[in-house]
Amino acid sequence: MDRVDSHTPDLTQENIERLAGLFPDAVTEGTDAEGRLVRGIDFDVLRQDLSGSLIDGSRERYRFTWPGKRAAKLLARTPVDLALRPYVGKSVDWDATGNVYVEGDNLDALKLLRETYAGKVKLIYIDPPYNTGHDFVYRDDFSVSAADYEGVSGDFDSDGNRMVENLSSNGRFHSDWCSMIYPRLLLARDFLTDDGAIFISIDEGEDYNLRNIANEIFGTDNFIGAIAWAGGRKNDSKWLSVSHEYILCYAKNAAYLSEQGIKWRKKKEGLEAIYNEESLLRGKFGDDYAAMSEELKKWYRNLPDGNPSKAHAHYAKIDERGIYFPDNISWPGGGGPRYQVLHPVTRKPVKVPSPGWRFTTPERMQEVIDEGRVEFGPDETKVPCYKRYLKETEYEAPYSVIYKDGRGASKRLAALMGGQVFENPKDEEVIAEIISYLGEDDCTIMDFFSGSATTAHATFLRNAADGTHRKFILVQLPEDLDENLKKAKKQSTKKVIENAIKLCDDLGMPRSICDVAEERVRRAGARVLEDFAKAHPEGGVEPPDVGFRVFRVDSSNLRDVRRAPGEVDQGALFGDVDTLKEGRSGLDLLFQVLPRFRIPLSARVEERDFAGLESFVVDDGKLVACFGGRVSTEAIEQVARLEPGYAVFRDSLLDGDSAAANLEELFRTFSPDTIRMTI
Repeated sequence: MDRVDSHTPDLTQENIERLAGLFPDAVTEGTDAEGRLVRGIDFDVLRQDLSGSLIDGSRERYRFTWPGKRAAKLLARTPVDLALRPYVGKSVDWDATGNVYVEGDNLDALKLLRETYAGKVKLIYIDPPYNTGHDFVYRDDFSVSAADYEGVSGDFDSDGNRMVENLSSNGRFHSDWCSMIYPRLLLARDFLTDDGAIFISIDEGEDYNLRNIANEIFGTDNFIGAIAWAGGRKNDSKWLSVSHEYILCYAKNAAYLSEQGIKWRKKKEGLEAIYNEESLLRGKFGDDYAAMSEELKKWYRNLPDGNPSKAHAHYAKIDERGIYFPDNISWPGGGGPRYQVLHPVTRKPVKVPSPGWRFTTPERMQEVIDEGRVEFGPDETKVPCYKRYLKETEYEAPYSVIYKDGRGASKRLAALMGGQVFENPKDEEVIAEIISYLGEDDCTIMDFFSGSATTAHATFLRNAADGTHRKFILVQLPEDLDENLKKAKKQSTKKVIENAIKLCDDLGMPRSICDVAEERVRRAGARVLEDFAKAHPEGGVEPPDVGFRVFRVDSSNLRDVRRAPGEVDQGALFGDVDTLKEGRSGLDLLFQVLPRFRIPLSARVEERDFAGLESFVVDDGKLVACFGGRVSTEAIEQVARLEPGYAVFRDSLLDGDSAAANLEELFRTFSPDTIRMTI
């Protein structure tokens, strides 16, 4: 039986395998620094294979680089021997939810999540540190000389979190930030589906560098655009009130979107108020469509400036089909067909528009007339109009400018949490709108700089509005609030952190940003369910999933028992039979092996006992993991008769080669297709 690896995949080896598939002649073998035989790529042969397109040596080329880039790229490919440990007690609706919240360094978390979710995330939204000179920035282990870090204040907090304050006095101010974001975006690309996209919030401080990095990782051809988010005027500027930030958007594969005819659309605002007014008018005027239309025009005129419904005031006529706008019926650009169309009352040919008719043949035009979609004038002297109904034009391409005052989000969150516990949180309504751009399918959304957990709140809102079942994966570094309070410079920032600490103390929670954010998700979920119940008093509609499973990045659940021959004696060997660390549970071990089988962290888990063999049955038998109790012929037969896709056993449960052979024989008899592994 094969063994389940305890560490994440070696991405360098994965890339070698890809190159081997394209250029098998470039594959070779050699020895590494420790003298072991390894598979590699002969770059001389690869250069020959690519000689027609190779840009090498001193030839000029366009490229973007900084001190530490090579180390940052290597960091993304380096395996980690870590695990995601489940925290059932901190979770909400553990058994049924599809949502995941991960506490930990997002670089480690992305490596741990990659095996399971590569190619499965449709939308990534992140709001990374903006590098203003006082933001807390992730500090990674880059292979750069100590002199390159001169000017950096701080190193690690009291819990060992890799964070520093990236002061502008630091000579590597921009390089540090680039080295932080680069490996995370490099990994993020692997998560996206072919029709997926990533949205990245940023300001002018690193906008230029982020564009260059994202162009390199995602490709300039996949750059969709930059959204300008105007969040309200600032009065503390010396020369220019910079009141906007950017959201850079890249598709995973823009060519695929074009080939599949996929378009991004958002629902127009203010429609519900218009439909409500229409309903009132129909109740008042019956079939008098002329009176209804006049009253609808008056209603539009009386709306205050800035009301979203007023933008649709040209949809001001009503007939039996609904609200419509008398649109142009001529051929776009001119040169269209010209033929006779008779007026339905005078039976005389109506005036033909100078560009020609929109519809190619008289027969097609008659079909449209018969459908009641052509509005004629009082006589034949007027060119008819095409009835474009509001119900059929509810969606439009998203604008590249968003006007939304950021103070509204802060006030709503403060009201939800009983005080301001996050500084400048992102607007959940804006993020919910961005989520809607990519359609209404039940997809997965990721945010690995989740901060105040706005993306979770936005997902709840979007699902409640659309009746969808989107799932989220959030990752956040568990920053210590006491450490952040010590580092805070502004009095307003200190006040916010103090509020967050008080909330943690009142609720008996650890003083961590993650704990505050998780409490925000709980309260947001409860509020969304409350509003959903009010909107559907009759019931019968499935409410959105507002639960989430909490995991934390931790050391591997298995002890490292690898030893050189001279490092062990016979007595020590018996202590290394059981490799599970003290204090780790079978559930911990289960979630360490799930990525090996690409089973999501939200999978259904059932604890079962098979004749004394303590096991977990995952997703109704996709995997059976046997980690405790005793192994017997009866127990193995019961497991095998379930015919699971995978079966995993702890080594320490198998008493010698005879037990392993018996297990193999029983599975060959009762479930030969089951893939068996040990850990």
